[in-house]
Amino acid sequence: MFVYPDDHDVIVVGAGHAGCEAALAAARLGARTLVLTGNLEMVAQMACNPAIGGVAKGHLVKEIDALGGEMAKVIDATGIQFRRLNASKGPAVRSTRAQADKRRYRDLMRRRLEQQPDLALRQAEVAELLIDRDGPRPRVVGVATTMGVAYRARAVILTTGTFLRGKIFVGEARAAGGRVGEAPALGLSASLAQLGFPLARLKTGTPCRIDAATLDVAGLEVQPGDDPPPRFAVLPSDDEAAAAPPLPQIACWITHTTEATHALIRDNLARSPLYQGAIEGTGPRYCPSIEDKVTRFADKPRHQIFLEPEGIDSAEIYPNGISTSLPYDVQLAMIRTIPGLARAEMTRAGYAVEYDFVDPRELEPTLETRRCAGLYHGGQLNGTSGYEEAAIQGLLAGVNAALALGFGPGDREPLILRRDQAYGGVLVDDLVTRGTREPYRMMTSRAEFRLLLREDTVAERLAPIGRRLGLLDDDAAGAAPRPGRWRWPRPGPAPTPRPCSGRRRSTTRWRATARRRWSGAGRRWRSCCAGPSSTGPRSSRSRPRPGWPGRPPPPPPSSASRSRSSTRATSSAPPARRPGPPAPTTPGCPTTSTTPRSPGCRGRSSRSSPRSGPARWARRPGSPGSPRWRSRSC
Repeated sequence: MFVYPDDHDVIVVGAGHAGCEAALAAARLGARTLVLTGNLEMVAQMACNPAIGGVAKGHLVKEIDALGGEMAKVIDATGIQFRRLNASKGPAVRSTRAQADKRRYRDLMRRRLEQQPDLALRQAEVAELLIDRDGPRPRVVGVATTMGVAYRARAVILTTGTFLRGKIFVGEARAAGGRVGEAPALGLSASLAQLGFPLARLKTGTPCRIDAATLDVAGLEVQPGDDPPPRFAVLPSDDEAAAAPPLPQIACWITHTTEATHALIRDNLARSPLYQGAIEGTGPRYCPSIEDKVTRFADKPRHQIFLEPEGIDSAEIYPNGISTSLPYDVQLAMIRTIPGLARAEMTRAGYAVEYDFVDPRELEPTLETRRCAGLYHGGQLNGTSGYEEAAIQGLLAGVNAALALGFGPGDREPLILRRDQAYGGVLVDDLVTRGTREPYRMMTSRAEFRLLLREDTVAERLAPIGRRLGLLDDDAAGAAPRPGRWRWPRPGPAPTPRPCSGRRRSTTRWRATARRRWSGAGRRWRSCCAGPSSTGPRSSRSRPRPGWPGRPPPPPPSSASRSRSSTRATSSAPPARRPGPPAPTTPGCPTTSTTPRSPGCRGRSSRSSPRSGPARWARRPGSPGSPRWRSRSC
């Protein structure tokens, strides 16, 4: 075996979205980096949909940019349609999405790699990991290729995507490959298995491509981009922020399947490898194939399809929503049952691909493997799905690999994002602590701090980290936030939980008769200080509660006030209520007793306050005799 004469600090295996970000991050921190990929023409290739961003995915792209990554800048330069999703909803779920010119995106990302100092890009297929087993823990020392060349390095980052023993399915046809026309990586799986890594299989897929000249879009709904177009770069210069996208903006179209489409798919399910049992791996739950949609959602009369151009010079259309592995003849007949595609011709057939992945619970939060020192995993090798999820993992793996080798400024502490700090922290924490049995997709519902992790707070949250690492220059990282925006606190320890709020839980019982409604026994609460439950009369939000220390009880209702109950909607004073049974007192609790309160209890009710969060009570409509409040979250 020929040993390459030059040593490297970091070797990145694979040049997909994870590999590109990993290599750029390591090289920018000063590590001498080598990228090995099976095909130099496919650097940063979009194997599936030609788009970047989406719900929660757009957050990841902006976080990559705030940490000094490249994906946001490249898509801003090569996007052909920009949209803001969920614009009518709250700011926590508003996300940016852009259609990309696939060829220009790929070419620009490759140029960024080639122009980066301390980074070399080479074409080679890695077949084996070189391991030094002298010591208590094995350590990676390089890789060997199928051409018999050994490259030495102190750290290796694997970003193999769908190429580990990849297998392609189109109906009854089978072929080995990570993508159509590209060979799989067969030796790496055996090398990982020898180290003791547990391997499993996952499945993903892509739809066919359609010749744009054969579409009839006259009767289809047009989906234009937003004006002005939103951008991904969170810290652009003044010229970049004011400039329009460099490429022409193109509209997409929306169509849908029909009953004829569903009937054709059901009649040919026996020819689908998904239903033949030929595919062992689990497919993505949130991006199912059209066969799964028709089977699992049989009550739906149609499914939406987005017709997305793959570039301004491309003659291919990506039909987003009909990923399939059905035979070629069934795919052609299927698309011709869709409105606007009656005369459509396929340029490429859709297919499913099955591949190996490693249980991500084998990783440290730095994405270094527990079994082998210096070996890092990123992207779909960890069980994720999507360009954006792969890119953020690659960035974190590249930064931590370089920091572990002594590169970078400061104390060189590893970069571990918290769950309350970034969506990237949520993703990595979910993977390394819980693992996954299906392709993991980032969603806003996975983040419990999503109200804080908005797109418009990314710069305040993460730009100081990028500046500290040296991945951002001082001008970009020190840019002041826009007026009126909330400033994120400086990085530090997670906030400590608030002490006891006085009452654990509040519930409301409604009685069937008006007499029980006004009995005063409807409101029930339990104190966190007192053991047994306590029952007392209900009171309005503004009225002092009986039994509170230093507050007099409310005056008894008069007969006149009861006679005016039918007109209390127009009265400025709160309605009077019949007194209920006296509230039993529990010593030591301010909510039920006049004795001194227990330490740590502030005696606040479960109703909302400026310190306890959003309101949980709403006025209940109905007759004048109906109760005034009801609980939303009992």
